[in-house]
Amino acid sequence: MQKRASLNELGLSTGKKARLRRILFDHGLRNGTALFLPYDQGLEHGPRDFFANPKASDPAYIMKLAVAGEFNGVAIQIGLAEKFFWDYAGEIPLILKLNGKTDIPSDAAALSPVHASVEDAVRLGADAVGYTLYVGSPAQETDFAQYRQIRADAERLGMPLVVWAYPRGEAIEAKGGKDSFYAVDYAARVASELGADVVKVNFPHPAKRDNVKPPYEEIFSPQQAIDGVVRSANRTLVLVSGGSKAGDDTMYRKAEQAMDAGGLGLIFGRNVWQRGYDESLAFVDALKEILVQHPSE
Repeated sequence: MQKRASLNELGLSTGKKARLRRILFDHGLRNGTALFLPYDQGLEHGPRDFFANPKASDPAYIMKLAVAGEFNGVAIQIGLAEKFFWDYAGEIPLILKLNGKTDIPSDAAALSPVHASVEDAVRLGADAVGYTLYVGSPAQETDFAQYRQIRADAERLGMPLVVWAYPRGEAIEAKGGKDSFYAVDYAARVASELGADVVKVNFPHPAKRDNVKPPYEEIFSPQQAIDGVVRSANRTLVLVSGGSKAGDDTMYRKAEQAMDAGGLGLIFGRNVWQRGYDESLAFVDALKEILVQHPSE
């Protein structure tokens, strides 16, 4: 079992440390672990994700669910933050997503445009900002440039920066795919190298190793793969994404492996709100039973 870095080891400014400490020790289990509820899928995927549970199309329903489930925070885009977060401001931390795209164009040259600022996050009372970085995309030069400005603003204003580090593009698809151990491991390292405070990654699939670079063509277990991803992120804290809705046992196993690897916690969206309200809360309670076993020292 790998050891998670403490806040005192992260080199954080006063503002960043204060906000992260509030997120991790004043909310959720209050033990230094994290369970976040992301709700940016309406932009990223369109309304199709809400067909499984039509009530989830209402942001007010999601905010109520996040508060009732005692999440460490909710991640939403600026339009929803301005229209729905004020009702719950101070009750649950806000991660304001600063960029996003639709999935209508091809991901061959993926780029997520910026449409909100760190100043917006301060105005809205956010405790962190989120940025999607498409590692490996042919558009990464533009991506890195706009990310650099976001990072500078976050540092200046003392706002923790959570990077959605997602491998994308033709070269990624030709080397094992976006969920391969090679791609996810590389993305975690890039986020750390570029100054992310927290990185959100998909769970790596080491069986996807066609055309990957050595040594990723070797056989690794899922636990070895997620161990490697957290190790590559070093003093950038790691959140593991839930991804598409899957069976509960699969999600519990993913959560256990992520936490055993030294991850900070989980950021599960569709696996939570693509089911009924009571079932969502029961699922969240089961996830917390895993997180409670991995407190910060």
